[in-house]
Amino acid sequence: MLSENIKAFRKTKGLSQEELAARLNVVRQTISKWEQGGSLR
Repeated sequence: MLSENIKAFRKTKGLSQEELAARLNVVRQTISKWEQGGSLR
C-alpha cells in the first residue's frame, strides 16, 4: 500500500516526518496523514 511505502522510504533514508515534509514543501501533518492512509492530495 502507498502509505506503507512512504513510511518505509522515509525510515530507510533516516528522515523524520518533519525532514521529509521540508524536502517536499508540505507540513508535517501531511506526511502523517499520508502514512496513515489519509488523503493523498
